[in-house]
Amino acid sequence: MTNLATALVETAEEHGDRPALRLDDQTVTYRDFLDAAGRAAGFLRSRGLEPGARVGLVFPNVPAFPVVFYGALMAGCVVVPMNPLLKGREIEYYLDDAGISVVFAWDDAADASREAAQGRDVEVVAVGAAGPDDGVLEGASPLDGPVDRSDDDTAVILYTSGTTGSPKGAELTHANLATNARVSARTLIEISTDDVVMGCLPLFHVFGLTCGLNSAVLTGACLTLLPRFDGAKALTMIGRDGVTVFEGVPTMYSGLLHVEDREQYDVSSLRCCISGGSALPVEVLREFEETFGCVVLEGYGLSETSPVASFNHPHAERRPGSVGTPVEGMELRLVDDEGNDVTGDDAGEIAIRGDGLMKGYWGRPDATAESVPDGWFRTGDVGRRDEDGYYFIVDRKKEMIIRGGYNVYPREIEEALYEHAAVAEVAVVGIENRDLGEEVGAAVALRPGAEVDVEELRAFAKERVAAYKYPRHVWLLDELPKGPTGKILRREIVPPDEVR
Repeated sequence: MTNLATALVETAEEHGDRPALRLDDQTVTYRDFLDAAGRAAGFLRSRGLEPGARVGLVFPNVPAFPVVFYGALMAGCVVVPMNPLLKGREIEYYLDDAGISVVFAWDDAADASREAAQGRDVEVVAVGAAGPDDGVLEGASPLDGPVDRSDDDTAVILYTSGTTGSPKGAELTHANLATNARVSARTLIEISTDDVVMGCLPLFHVFGLTCGLNSAVLTGACLTLLPRFDGAKALTMIGRDGVTVFEGVPTMYSGLLHVEDREQYDVSSLRCCISGGSALPVEVLREFEETFGCVVLEGYGLSETSPVASFNHPHAERRPGSVGTPVEGMELRLVDDEGNDVTGDDAGEIAIRGDGLMKGYWGRPDATAESVPDGWFRTGDVGRRDEDGYYFIVDRKKEMIIRGGYNVYPREIEEALYEHAAVAEVAVVGIENRDLGEEVGAAVALRPGAEVDVEELRAFAKERVAAYKYPRHVWLLDELPKGPTGKILRREIVPPDEVR
């Protein structure tokens, strides 16, 4: 039996009375966690879902997410996590592309899911944030144990994309996720049953899912949840809950540094901090360590690699600005456009293979073959490697924007703005931002004779995409720069001085 949910069963048997999940005053033990997950599995079975059926999750970081996540895995289903900030029109794509049968959504996000499900054979189940005490699960008969799955069976589909085409679902198997969580917990973060892990990374994102939730479940640690990141709240939780492991994206470290009277908070319990999602500015790293007295270790990975591929290992030399060396079971190399090895100090595209590499893109064999032409996944990230094997990210081939650790895909925002009657052309670009890494900007050319102000365009986009995606900066141009074939050249778009 290789079902990832077996880890929860084994931990609950050994550490049933230990706290598994915490949300402010609510604590869920591992025994209660397993019981609630079993009822979620039983609920899915009562709906006739067979192993392999896709189940959507639309939750912030509340106990309901882990409960339903592990419940769906116990039933042998494939989990499709979604950002709870998505609008109905965005959820529709997930439902159709993945062929989702049931969507679990927390109360505040259920309306968007119901809107998306209209006209589709999809059941939307509203679940309270607490999960274990919610009525819809409380009455379900629990499943006896996890359904047998093989190493190569898909456990999770995580949607990701470049700047062209529709989002693609990376299929991560039970073995992918279990192996990456085990390596992360044992050799990178060194989590034990006595640890309290800060759960402020979104669990619908692979970083929080693997390094936070799955690593904690494997080791019997406690995951204390923060549904929406706030620096002061996070510092309060560290002292209140005795947090020992903080996991975050660079903007979260900046957020902690920006808290007023930050020195007044008790963070003495911290023993390990890890950063990923995007490059952590060296000055932020140094200021954080000086202020809070805890070393930050950086790593690198992607949804397609489950995610951790390289890391500044805890008992090796740490090199600020580097994403470290390959982790156990993973290999990295630098290649040119023809797939040949790049050596010396030259930069090249990072290619990855190993235990965490995805099964492929859901229903996209052509996209899978393009991204993994020879068993090595082409990341689209440009890096260099020093003489000791440490990797450094220097640029991105893809034009994806990373805003506060969240991936923003330009085409998606462009498509929303193109729906405005006055818009003739639009190009979405990233604008350097000290706190967020990048901010979203949109250059717009209007149709002949059309008149509209930028505030209206910004509000128009805001109504159609999630709050972290819409362009904070919009400016008008007579015409967008184009290449000889008429393709808009994003790289030649220069934001106005007032937004740079």
